[in-house]
Amino acid sequence: MRLAAGDWAAELRPAAGGAIASLSRRGVDILRPTPEDATDPLAFASFPLVPYANRIGGGAFEVEGVRHLLPCNYPGQLHPLHGVGWLSKWSVEAADDAHVTLLHRHDGDAAWPWRYAATQRFALDPTGLTVALELENCDARAMPASLGFHPYFVRSGVRTIAFDAAGLWQVDAALLPVAHVAADTLGDWSAGAALDRADLIDHCYTGWAGTVRIDRVDGAITLTGSGTPMLHLYLPPGAPFFCAEPVSAMPNAVNHGAADRLQPGECRTIAMTIRG
Repeated sequence: MRLAAGDWAAELRPAAGGAIASLSRRGVDILRPTPEDATDPLAFASFPLVPYANRIGGGAFEVEGVRHLLPCNYPGQLHPLHGVGWLSKWSVEAADDAHVTLLHRHDGDAAWPWRYAATQRFALDPTGLTVALELENCDARAMPASLGFHPYFVRSGVRTIAFDAAGLWQVDAALLPVAHVAADTLGDWSAGAALDRADLIDHCYTGWAGTVRIDRVDGAITLTGSGTPMLHLYLPPGAPFFCAEPVSAMPNAVNHGAADRLQPGECRTIAMTIRG
């Protein structure tokens, strides 16, 4: 599905995890474009994180005295990753040239024991793209939840990125958060910093101010998040992309007491905007 408005264009793949396949401005890719024949969900330009963001340590957690153990859901991973939505088919509920609404329903299974409904609403206008993600607990039991977006930004042409945060979760060898430290522990992003570095960053920043400025040679881009007090930054050395992910909680949130607790019928909504 293609959307267009002013200088902006986007392509969506509802059947492939409700993913964004491309986002461009004036014909230049802002998000990493997806190969036409792609089937690997990690090859897409962006996808929703629902009903949990990032990893759950060993898939094990407890809710209301009940122990749950989720299987790994992606090859080569030590922990269940990114939820269920990114691996599911989404249906098109409404669409026009600049707006699309997608729906994903989950009936509860080994991958996630609770029933829920997730809705994505895409809106493209001459200033950029906005995506809203809503999760509704359709189960008879309270359900833990954390939400997010996983955009892969093109790295070529990016001079610096800048954002403000209050803290940072250090991670162990399995990339699970273990210690909350100062936001500048891995470098100061507040005044803008280049992406060229030798170490891997795969960390969650807390107290995120809600904005990331991406300074590009062809004009700056601004990423904003709503309902997302944390920013997960993924910067693999030498890769042609980087990820700046608005999220509602850190990885393994269910084991840190940081996941939302949605009562039956309760909803949680977040949003992401990419403008420039």
